[in-house]
Amino acid sequence: MSTAPAGTKGNPLGGEAMHDELDRRAAGVADQVVAWRRHLHRHPELPNREVNTARLVADRLRALGLDEVRTGIAGHGVVGVLRGARAGERVVALRADMDALPVKDLCGTEFAAETVDSDYPGGPFPVSHACGHDCHTAALLGAATVLAGVRDRLPGTVLFVFQPAEEGPPVTEEGGARAMVEAGAFADPVPTMAFGLHVTPHPKGYVGYRVGNQYGASALVRIVVTGKQTHGSTPWEGVDPMPAVGAVLTGIGQLYRQVSAFDPITVSIGHVEDVGRFNIVGQTVTLWGTVRCAVESDMARVKDHLTTLAEHSAAAYGATATVEYLQSVPPVHNSGPWVEAGLPTFRRVVGEERVVETGGTLGYDDVSEFVSRFGGLYVMLGVQDATLDASGRPVPVPGGRGLVTNHNPHFYADDDTLVTGVRLHAHVAYDHLAGTLVPRAAG
Repeated sequence: MSTAPAGTKGNPLGGEAMHDELDRRAAGVADQVVAWRRHLHRHPELPNREVNTARLVADRLRALGLDEVRTGIAGHGVVGVLRGARAGERVVALRADMDALPVKDLCGTEFAAETVDSDYPGGPFPVSHACGHDCHTAALLGAATVLAGVRDRLPGTVLFVFQPAEEGPPVTEEGGARAMVEAGAFADPVPTMAFGLHVTPHPKGYVGYRVGNQYGASALVRIVVTGKQTHGSTPWEGVDPMPAVGAVLTGIGQLYRQVSAFDPITVSIGHVEDVGRFNIVGQTVTLWGTVRCAVESDMARVKDHLTTLAEHSAAAYGATATVEYLQSVPPVHNSGPWVEAGLPTFRRVVGEERVVETGGTLGYDDVSEFVSRFGGLYVMLGVQDATLDASGRPVPVPGGRGLVTNHNPHFYADDDTLVTGVRLHAHVAYDHLAGTLVPRAAG
């Protein structure tokens, strides 16, 4: 019977030596990762339009000599397959999202984007990586470079998953994580773990985790209120949808009172769409918004209450309302056993004092489609000039660039932190394949 430590059997390097090798290779690729990130930041592409981003990714993966590079998955998705030379049945899927946002770039760097997409539905839109997906893509390319360099010592398979449309495709299109699953991206081989990370306004180099729902459940909502068009001088000859819209917008602010106060929810209307002019009572008004629930079981109740509010408010003014829920995304859930298995790896990479538990958030990320199917973990990586106060909340460092949330035009990420993302991906992948990062029950 072998007495080798877990993960070292049949491996010419023990675990500690292998981790040192991964770190050495990550340091060697750090400058290239920064260059990739800056190029991607300067050339952002909106969901389902990641043509050039996907081409860059595929070209880099092919240059690494991977076993397979699959392209055109659910639009512009790319999956690289790296089969380790040593026997092992585990398969780790490392995920990065590639798409940008319709947000002006005010990050203040010399590589800030000036892109405008004139053809995107609803546009033209300024485009920027205001959520940090450029960082995710560059870090995973770095990890692919590192792991391809040690393929002769990998006891299993790594999937490098570059996902389009995480921010949600146009409503008339399919896309995102679920579409990649449905396209068969993970049918052969099937992952035994999925892992991803998201850059956030936490102290640089910190890893944040949460047992339970890291991100909430989400749905896009479209409410169409329909009246009867008439001239503005004779409103009694038509049905004005605007008063009903006002009642819906006001009533939404009270929906939180209809679910448990201990389970946060939000319903936010981000866009109101009307067709007409100043002296016409229009026929329809469309509201676009998002529903978020910290607890997934609340989603059905919130949808029911919102639908009732819209329909009854419209009826009160002689109008009608239809409500549709689109692009539903389940919460990102980190189970206790997976977190327990992953903490030693995170602490090794960034130091025990920099691995901190965070609160939940009503943001969403459709990486949940992977984590819920295959098991695994999703963590936060701090990239801003911050420190933690006595309660563990991030606060700005005096003289720094401040704290700026994702999706803000001023969002920024520190280049020097990207190598930490490379190391996280590489260490997680190796530890899972070697059998040290697996839930105790499944080990």
